[in-house]
Amino acid sequence: MRLSEFALTTLKEVPAEAEIVSHKLMLRAGLIRRLSSGLFTWMPLGLRVLRKVEAVVREEMNRAGALELLMPAVQPSELWVESGRWDQYGPLLLRMHDRNDREYCFGPTHEEVITDVARRELRSYKQLPVNYYQIQTKFRDEIRPRFGVMRSREFIMKDAYSFDIDQEGLQKSYDRMHDAYTRIFERLGLKFRVVDADSGEIGGSRSQEFHVLADSGEDAIAYCDADHYASNVETAATSRPDGERAAATAEREKFPTPGVKTIQDLCDLLGVTAEQTVKTLVVDGTDGPVALVIRGDHELNAVKAQKLDGVASPLTMADTGTIIKALGAEPGSLGPVGMTLPVYFDHAVAALSDFTCGANETGFHYKGVNFGRDLDEPQTVDLRNAVAGDPTPGGKGTLSIARGIEVGHIFQLGSKYSEAMKATVQAPDGSNAVMEMGCYGIGITRIVGAAIEQNHDDNGIVWPGPLAPFDVVLVPINMHRSEAVCEAAEALYAELSEAGLEVLLDDRDARPGVKFADAELIGIPHRVVIGERSLAKGELEYRHRRDSESRDLKREEVLELLKV
Repeated sequence: MRLSEFALTTLKEVPAEAEIVSHKLMLRAGLIRRLSSGLFTWMPLGLRVLRKVEAVVREEMNRAGALELLMPAVQPSELWVESGRWDQYGPLLLRMHDRNDREYCFGPTHEEVITDVARRELRSYKQLPVNYYQIQTKFRDEIRPRFGVMRSREFIMKDAYSFDIDQEGLQKSYDRMHDAYTRIFERLGLKFRVVDADSGEIGGSRSQEFHVLADSGEDAIAYCDADHYASNVETAATSRPDGERAAATAEREKFPTPGVKTIQDLCDLLGVTAEQTVKTLVVDGTDGPVALVIRGDHELNAVKAQKLDGVASPLTMADTGTIIKALGAEPGSLGPVGMTLPVYFDHAVAALSDFTCGANETGFHYKGVNFGRDLDEPQTVDLRNAVAGDPTPGGKGTLSIARGIEVGHIFQLGSKYSEAMKATVQAPDGSNAVMEMGCYGIGITRIVGAAIEQNHDDNGIVWPGPLAPFDVVLVPINMHRSEAVCEAAEALYAELSEAGLEVLLDDRDARPGVKFADAELIGIPHRVVIGERSLAKGELEYRHRRDSESRDLKREEVLELLKV
């Protein structure tokens, strides 16, 4: 491809709308252009990358035995009512009416449609297992689209759905997809981890997420290589600390804390650390408010908390009026001593002695609080986010925390949708059996953004080879004024193209500095500079995008290097 014919427009300045590296670089390098909030046009350069992702995904799905189909993007409401999700899915679902006032949605996912396909097409266990997949546009009406393609409203997803006669078959299908996903991300040249995760609104008994590791990742991942353990922080289990609790050394004392609303305020006033305090949070419950008590330096885990008996789901913090009515004190002055609400204590709280907490009286706290004297010995539960240094569930190591970008998610749905929508087949004994389902998603467009978040420098994108829009960029210097440079560039362009490489020839009549800057911004792995001086020595200037210095190589050496 000749750059003069590619209509590529790069930007020197960072667009004001861009917040993270991938969004900035995708706009600057001309990969995407914004149409509206959360809606992007994929320009020719970006589309080349996108198609490479799709190709690898398609090859590995086919290799795993999945069958490609294409389902409608617009779905009738009746299917969603049948599954029970029409009212549950909420404002993320873009709803619409046709000319006959029939209600539809633009599919954010396709569990209902594929289940309808299966119940119409599959009659016998002899047709199982089967796994259908598609690569298609989805729409989720995000309340605040941001970060470019990382959280857009319209996006491209690969979604697959397996159908089996029993749980044993489902496990085999799930394992097959786990292996296929691992191969996909390895082939794309990305550093990633597979983590246990919460199934969320999709549902099901088990799920795992595939995260591309990047400092800018929205998700925190708890992992331990020694224990071969990895989990989303939302689902990483914590346990009650081992060993004896330190003996009490202080008497309980109530003291005024005017204006203290946060743990940090309390620590500043007393000169203590957050680890010596507890915070009491009040949430809505199924039969009235519920108190949750965690250590002052820990964060409440909403996913864990909303699964507790008596706690409303989704987790909702009680409003100030409800708290004052129930406890007679404002938030910021609450504590477990004398608590009249149902209360859950986190495991880590049980190890504390002589701790500080609210006194359930506005503007007052207790210090020197101890279990067994001021409070009954607590029955504890797992309420918090795991932190670095926590022991792993297996007990063989301690956790580290990394940031990750979720790009894939696999679920064991079981019979959640097939039972609701009566998707059955004839079992070996002649009875009707509800099929067991799996669901497997990959964010095609999101992978492009995640790859850039993981692979960039101050000058631009640094594509892994399998994702690069071109394999090599040729940069002839003053080719419009030098016949030797022009002939050498054209000959090399032809030979590399003939060898099957995707070559971008920068034949623009532009200054060398502009060409170099664009080559680094676009991030093509190999750059070959052709100039009169190097040609006179029978050499070309070669530089890999990840290298800091260029090398002068013979033409044969460059060809040998690039054709490998």
